Formats: sequence, C-alpha cells, structure tokens
Amino acid sequence: MSSYNAVLARNTENAPKAIGLYSQTVAFSHYNNLSAQLPVDPKTGKLVAGGVKEQAKQCFNNIKAVVESIDHAMDDVVRITIFLKNIADLDAVSEVYASFFSGYMPTLTTVAVSALPMDAQVQVEALISNGVGTIPGAPQAGDLIKTTHNTENAPVSALSTQTVAFSHYNNISAQLPIDPKTGKLVAGGVKEQAAQCLKNVKAILEGIDVPFDDIVKVNVFLKNFSDIDAVNEVYTTFFPDSAIARTVAYVPARTVIAAAALPMDALVQVEVVVSHGDGTPPQAVEDRHGLVIWANNTDNAPKNALSTQTVAFSHYNHLSAQLPLNAKTGEMVAGGVKEQAEQCLKNIKAIVESIGHVLGDVVKVNVFLKNIEDMNAVDEVYTTFFPGGVPARRTVGVSALPHDALIQIDVVVANAEGTPPKA
Repeated sequence: MSSYNAVLARNTENAPKAIGLYSQTVAFSHYNNLSAQLPVDPKTGKLVAGGVKEQAKQCFNNIKAVVESIDHAMDDVVRITIFLKNIADLDAVSEVYASFFSGYMPTLTTVAVSALPMDAQVQVEALISNGVGTIPGAPQAGDLIKTTHNTENAPVSALSTQTVAFSHYNNISAQLPIDPKTGKLVAGGVKEQAAQCLKNVKAILEGIDVPFDDIVKVNVFLKNFSDIDAVNEVYTTFFPDSAIARTVAYVPARTVIAAAALPMDALVQVEVVVSHGDGTPPQAVEDRHGLVIWANNTDNAPKNALSTQTVAFSHYNHLSAQLPLNAKTGEMVAGGVKEQAEQCLKNIKAIVESIGHVLGDVVKVNVFLKNIEDMNAVDEVYTTFFPGGVPARRTVGVSALPHDALIQIDVVVANAEGTPPKA
C-alpha cells in the first residue's frame, strides 16, 4: 500500500454534471479543489429561473451538495471566488453568500468578467480543507484545524476573513487598493492602487509573522489591461522582497487577469497564496518538516522575468498562467484558438514534466478565454491532454489577454514528494 497521497476525483448526482471535461471535486492531501459551479439545476441541467439572487443561491446549493457528498460541511470552505457578469450585482450576491456561512467567513475574491459559460450571471468556486488527506486506505487523524486572522493594518470586511490557514497553506482574501484607516480607495492612479493592494497583502502577512517571500502564487486582476506595465513597475518594488530572495531572483508564480469590473470601481485587485511551514496547529520548531519553497523554470516553456513557471511548497505546485507562446521563439503560435490552446497545454506539460511530474498529477485547471464560445473547440484539444477529464476546472471569458492571445491557462499540480530542503 502506498504511503503517498493520491489524486482523488469525485462526483455526485446532487450537483450538476460537468458541461465539459472535469470532475466536480478533486482532493489531494489536505485540500479539495472544486470546479466552479454555475447556477444549474442538477435535475434539469439548465439554468435556474429567476435573477441573479436565484442564480447565486443555486451556485452555493451546488457547492454545498458537492461538499456534503464528500462528508464535509460549509465550515470547511477556506476560500470562495465569485465571478459576476455585472459588478452591480455584487450586493445581491453577497447577501446570498452570507446566508450560507454563519459565524465563520472564508477568504473571498470577487471579480466581474466579460462572460461566463451558459451565459450565466454568476459562477462560484470553492476550496475546501481535507484533514483526512488522500493516502489510499490510510486516512489521517484529521486533527488539523483552520486558523483565521484579521489585522487592523489591512482592510477588514464583514464578508470575509483576511487569511485562513489550513495545513501548509495560507489563503488570503483578494486585496483592493483600500486605505485601512479610511476604508476608501487610495488617491491616485493605477500605480498608487497597485502599491496599496500589495501593502495590504504585506500587512496581513506581517500580522501572522509570515515574510512576503513565502508567497507562492499571485493573481493580479486589472480593470484596464493596458495598465499592466505600470502595475509591473510597482510589482518589482515588492518582489523579490528579501536579500535571500534577491540572491536567487525568486519571484512567485503569477497570473494576470482582465476584469470587466472590480468592487468599488477599483483599477486593480491582488490575490495571493502563501506557504505555511508551521502547519495548523503551529508545530514546535523541532517538529516542523523543514519544508522549503521549490521554484523551477525550464527552457522548454516560455520564461518571464516577473514570474517563476512553477513554485512548489509541501504537496502542491502552483504554475504561472501559460500563453500560446512558442518557447523557442517567444512568439505566438500561428493558427486559431485550437492551435493556441494546444500550445498553452504543451507549455504546461513541459513545465510539469520538468519537475518530474505528469499531467495526471494536475488537480485544477483554470481557463481564460477571449471568446467564451470557443470552449467547445478548446475541449477538442483539451481531451487529448486530459482524456479522463479528471482535474477540477474553471472557465471564464475575459476582455483581453497578454499578446492579444485568445486563451490562457494555469493549473495546480499535486506534489506527493513534498518539498524538503534539497541537498
């Protein structure tokens, strides 16, 4: 019997069947990765009747059904991501969201995108703790706990916790450019807003005694994609953060996403995933596993000075979003969305194989499309890389992508071997 965690994909008839090639939930080690849920009635396979409130309620009912089917409860949710077609629906959806959580609120990211599958008005994604792990036939004691924390040095919201840690990861709510003292957006343009987002992230991490260089993945949401150069200028003043990180030129994995709109009409929002070597509950120094961050780049996939292709910590690898760029030329591949999707997935495969893994280790796939109607064409290519359709998945339509690409894909990969210090 293996003593390693294994990828565990599960589905329930109480939630909608996949409209593509994916599982409803894929567990590995101490997390369950859920596919984004649409407001689909599992009995009819169609969108529920009504407006955005009814759709939001169905999304959360579907999440609850998946969560309960794997013997978990909504209190095991550590992160919620809400995708809206119209940012004006935020208050209505937030009201529904709050009704599913009492006493404890998970970390939260909310963003409006240009399109959602089935022309839905809302789509919701959840990340769930999994204390029993996924070692076949050998469930763990399940004595891990969630640790939550808020600091007055960053914006506080009644709808979310600033950081929720479970096992070896801290999950941080997406940070808007809000001055925590005033509760209002900072003055200035996108540079000032980007700086405030990152200051808020840093304040949250300092509140739990975690250094900035423990960040393994950054997601940047931009209202105007043309602001990317200005945001990057600010970004480089925060990464690398320490002398050690500068010595090895460490930067986290990163994905940049075009938002149709952001809460409070912000220009930028930043979300991060952070390593947590102490575990939960915190371990005594002598009992810690000595886990370290493994950052890796390969010449067989496109490189970027502002991101590492893959950053592993403990039992997960987080990959930077891959564009349809030829690794040898650095240019976009010729052809349409099928050719572009194939190149994105080839780049992902090259990165995954460069760290001694296979595509069967992928637990979550995030697809960003310039035209949501291209998903069927993308799936024709996707099935050749993931013939079993195992990974959980999220698909959203975005208004713009780097290099004017038609598609961008990022993934999360299981890492059974962990990340002990390398000899």
